[in-house]
Amino acid sequence: MGKYKPWLMCCFIFLGLICAVALVCLCVASLVDRGCSSDTFKRAAVAADSQLCSDIGRNMLKQGGSAVDGAIAALLCTSVVNPQSMGIGGGSIITIRSKTGKVKVYNFRETVPQLFKENLLKDCPTTVPPLTTGSQWIGVPGELRGYEEIHKHYGKLPWAKLFEPTIKLAREGFPLPLYLETLLNYEIVKRRVEDSSLCEVFCNKNKRVLGKGDVLKMPKLAETMETIAEEGADAFYTGKIGLDLIQDIKAAGGTIKMEDLMSFRVRVEDAWTVPLGNIQMHIPPPPAGGALLAFILKLMKGLPLSPKSLNGDQKIQMYHHYIEAAKFANGQRSSIRDPDFTNKKIADHLIDPSFINSIRERISNRTHDNAYYNIKPSSDNIGTTHVSVLDEDGLAVSATSTINQLFGGAIYSSRTGIILNNELTDFCGRADTVRAGEQPPSSMTPVILETQSGGILVIGGSGGSMITSAVALSIINHLWLGMNLKDAIDAPIVFVDSKNNVNFETGFDETVKDGLKALGHKFGGWKFFLNVVNAVEKENGCIVATSDKRKLGMSAGY
Repeated sequence: MGKYKPWLMCCFIFLGLICAVALVCLCVASLVDRGCSSDTFKRAAVAADSQLCSDIGRNMLKQGGSAVDGAIAALLCTSVVNPQSMGIGGGSIITIRSKTGKVKVYNFRETVPQLFKENLLKDCPTTVPPLTTGSQWIGVPGELRGYEEIHKHYGKLPWAKLFEPTIKLAREGFPLPLYLETLLNYEIVKRRVEDSSLCEVFCNKNKRVLGKGDVLKMPKLAETMETIAEEGADAFYTGKIGLDLIQDIKAAGGTIKMEDLMSFRVRVEDAWTVPLGNIQMHIPPPPAGGALLAFILKLMKGLPLSPKSLNGDQKIQMYHHYIEAAKFANGQRSSIRDPDFTNKKIADHLIDPSFINSIRERISNRTHDNAYYNIKPSSDNIGTTHVSVLDEDGLAVSATSTINQLFGGAIYSSRTGIILNNELTDFCGRADTVRAGEQPPSSMTPVILETQSGGILVIGGSGGSMITSAVALSIINHLWLGMNLKDAIDAPIVFVDSKNNVNFETGFDETVKDGLKALGHKFGGWKFFLNVVNAVEKENGCIVATSDKRKLGMSAGY
């Protein structure tokens, strides 16, 4: 045979290189895929409180939308599917990680109006759980200004498109969601609705709450959203919708004026980044509850936690240390205040290693009385929603939104279809003063965690005072105790209430409860476990999305 021509030899070498590269890529892909199960996603995912709202968020992503588009659409949907939790009459805290890894917090929770009731805090509720009515508790809503701000920076789809699915739901109606149906059957909630202006939407012709087989319609809210979709957030903050809303608030005895809406501003700041070993956790600063979450997790990180910690006496000790950490966190709740109205560094010590080490040294094999933890009695509450989103470009959104307690303050604006918040009750037991423009302290803690290997976990929760416990235990279960994300969130929680009583969700390990009682812990009678955690995680090319089964939620992705 003759010799190959040089150019032919080059072709063979080039083809060989191409085959080699293709083989390497195939091997890498197979390694990435090897750990992926059939219920994971490859490109993007949304975890909201309901299948319907997760689907709506996912559909926005599939149409070329960003994680912010998906989050806004899912939240708008939640305002009609779970209207007891949030709506455009409330506010949110949203943590966003950009494609470049920069993490910002957009805080647009409600604020104290310029005029408010004198000695407001003397009206603080004493019931458990507190379900407060009264127009004096309405804070200036920030929800739509916040959506506008994040959409301006990160949105890809037209503003109006994000509203379309929810306008259709509200106008045409849909079967009463099972979770809402169950909630309306509770006597305390039933009375709250039937004895208030909420009955206009959530009652039948006989003035009884809607039930199984009924259709939920919110036509006035559909009109309002249609106007906002067409004209932007200004329709709410400077236009006719705002004027109508103020009229209804005034008629209910409230003090919010048009000037309050017009002057509302979204707070934008860098997230606090807290190291947890080889994990970086990005949290919203005060008055959000991120610092308390970080305080507990950094206390727990100092212990040798592993899957073995769930065995026998080790499990009792692990939960004992967690409960002690939560008790010390309760003693620090007064540090969570609006930094614009207090010492700006009031909560910095909560993530300071030296302070955390000094607290860890005070955790022993027994518990103590409340004075040991600097506890000041306050109130616990329930409510709120959370949405986690991760898109194809790597943009991550952790969004917690609220109108505070169930159905806010039970005040419905018939002119606009908006349910008003009762956010100012969050000052109760946690502040001695209230000032115009101030944001109340909050347990809301939408967080984003990053691992050294490039993994990302977008997580947050709802449930009022239980948010800290629910999110902290989900993170501990998943990252340190070896549970998969679903099991980590599903696991029954222990909730240390504001009086340091220890409360257990149904199904909690009875052996552990006995062991904790032997260590001196006092058990409480908390019955309202409305803790819900929704999360999206990307690791090794696989995306896992989990919506909490407690609220009958389902995630969506592709």
